[in-house]
Amino acid sequence: MPKHALEPYILEPARECMPVRELRALQSESLVRGTRRAWEQVPLYRRKFEEAGVDPGEVRSIEDLPRLPFTHKTDLRDTYPFGMLAVPFERVVRIHASSGTTGKPTVVAYTRNDLELWAQMMARALAASGVRPGMVVQNAYGYGLFTGGLGFHYGAERLGAAVVPISGGNTQRQLLLLQDFASALIVCTPSYALFISEAAAEEGIDLHDLPVAAGIFGAEPWSGEMRAEIEARWGIRAYDHYGLSEIIGPGVAHECPGRNGLHIQEDQFIPEIIDPATGQNLPDGSLGELVITAVGKEALPLVRYRTRDCTRLLREPCQCGRTLSRMEKIAGRTDDMIIVRGVNVFPSQIESVLLKFEGLEPHYQILVDRGTSQTDDLEIRVEIPESIRQDPAKIAQFESRLSYEISGTLGIRVRLELLPPKSLPRSEGKSQRVIDKRKPNP
Repeated sequence: MPKHALEPYILEPARECMPVRELRALQSESLVRGTRRAWEQVPLYRRKFEEAGVDPGEVRSIEDLPRLPFTHKTDLRDTYPFGMLAVPFERVVRIHASSGTTGKPTVVAYTRNDLELWAQMMARALAASGVRPGMVVQNAYGYGLFTGGLGFHYGAERLGAAVVPISGGNTQRQLLLLQDFASALIVCTPSYALFISEAAAEEGIDLHDLPVAAGIFGAEPWSGEMRAEIEARWGIRAYDHYGLSEIIGPGVAHECPGRNGLHIQEDQFIPEIIDPATGQNLPDGSLGELVITAVGKEALPLVRYRTRDCTRLLREPCQCGRTLSRMEKIAGRTDDMIIVRGVNVFPSQIESVLLKFEGLEPHYQILVDRGTSQTDDLEIRVEIPESIRQDPAKIAQFESRLSYEISGTLGIRVRLELLPPKSLPRSEGKSQRVIDKRKPNP
């Protein structure tokens, strides 16, 4: 079957292509109204504003944003489960939550209007990749308390597409339905997209022969090299996507056909970049921590939420016509960043190097431990092809080249463990790339 011709388009030109001056005025109006409402309805914000010495009546435009206090993930956990609601509980129609693997989950709630907003944000993102009525979207994000599955589901339905709510896992069935239902779009984590491609190869299925023409991948950082690997294996166009449950779920930012950064839905979510150490705002183009204000939501308005994601804001005009600011692909998370011998290391840096080596599988694991001399040891486990493993000379040459490239990129020496194919665990959801043995057990 031939692949669908996916032609990206702008769903809401009046909003997505709004003149910047009008957009800033809209943001200011939302901020003034939203901060007042948060102060009136949420005890935590009343206390935070008082401690910061800010009267909500003094907030007159987005120029006043840096004066406002930050919101942290710990604030949601400290008010668990419903202490940050800004509406009577009777108006709540949906509850989602994080996994809570390191403590109590962070709980997010939605009113009916919040769900409408979420569906519209997701519809915009899907339109930017070309989804239209009559197309089939295979949704391999997890359904349940995780926001990914339902976010993409309702966005695709809003556009009139047919959604296959298969969720993650059951990879053989994923492949069966991709073939039989003629899916035009696949949505899942990038690591799961690679896992599906491996399973397809084992089953003798050439993904290039399927009608899938594009994919939207997110929920974990991934490099440009991994994008190229996914596109080569699937024969599709791969789009990046960004969201987080605390803000709304998926739907915060998405790529357009230019794929030069992800457009932030600025008419609803106001972005800033700060120095993660000092909390001070940084100029556009600077690498720092993304902070988002989402006071337009009814159930859970958030003022200056620290995402812990590292990126840059790009304000230059985009070739697609959208005036919404863009953010670069996430470089990593400030709380996932590894500090080894005083050097900041992101897994994406290592991934970028690995995927430049022809024949190297994009599966790896990073281990950090305290050595006998009390200095940090960084070990990278990576799978290599059998064609290399069978020749000791090739192994030595390969290890020398790879070690040189990674050490040069990171600025520190690393140890390598070269493993046979399929030695490392595969993930059908978010992959665990880093094992830091220096951290005490919780």
